[in-house]
Amino acid sequence: MSAKNGTERTANQAAPADAEERSGYLGFVAHEVRNPLSTALWSAELLARMSAAERGGARGEKLTAMCLRSLGRVRQLVEDHFLCERLEVGGLPVRPEPISLRDALEHAAGHRPGDVGEVSLDGVEAALAVSADRALLERVLDALVAAAGREGEPVRVSARLDGGRAVLRVSGAEAGPGALDDPRKGAAGDPKGRALALPAARRAAAALGGGLSVEGGAFVLTLPGAGAYTARPASPPLP
Repeated sequence: MSAKNGTERTANQAAPADAEERSGYLGFVAHEVRNPLSTALWSAELLARMSAAERGGARGEKLTAMCLRSLGRVRQLVEDHFLCERLEVGGLPVRPEPISLRDALEHAAGHRPGDVGEVSLDGVEAALAVSADRALLERVLDALVAAAGREGEPVRVSARLDGGRAVLRVSGAEAGPGALDDPRKGAAGDPKGRALALPAARRAAAALGGGLSVEGGAFVLTLPGAGAYTARPASPPLP
């Protein structure tokens, strides 16, 4: 058998496996979106049958809250899914700029969901900067903080430069070895809609020229360094 034939056979064998993996992933996404969407529609239908007074009562408020939570879960899932898809095909422009890593982490800590624990940035120097697309970096850090701080677990962040690359370690709730993998149909979902946040973060880290891994139960993010960060001077006041 020629080397060419061997290569073709390997490619042909890989194609069904890739299709099966893709099908399993899409099956998971469909299931995760369907459940909260059904809950939101059911809640909205009940609210539509109520009088104005009933909607303002305890039951109406409970249904409204349920509907909003379900829609929030759907929104998170849809945004993460389409981010994954766009990054897979290179359909998202990446615009790197020097960014203070501590500033970006403070933003993520300040916007974390209410069920996420406190975030300690004692191990991150203010002068440490990375070269990254700001929007993508925010998505990565938001996902890591939410995952490490789930169920109120305190989050500890440290960072260092290593050969021109920034190495960020985010620890808290233990991350399993498959935490970054694409979920498959039948896998456990996430009641907050964050089931795709880490797979999206993994792709975003790669698009930024870095990488994301799990080491010793913690998340380790590497990104291109940008030297020491100097804040932009304030604009002079207008006359």
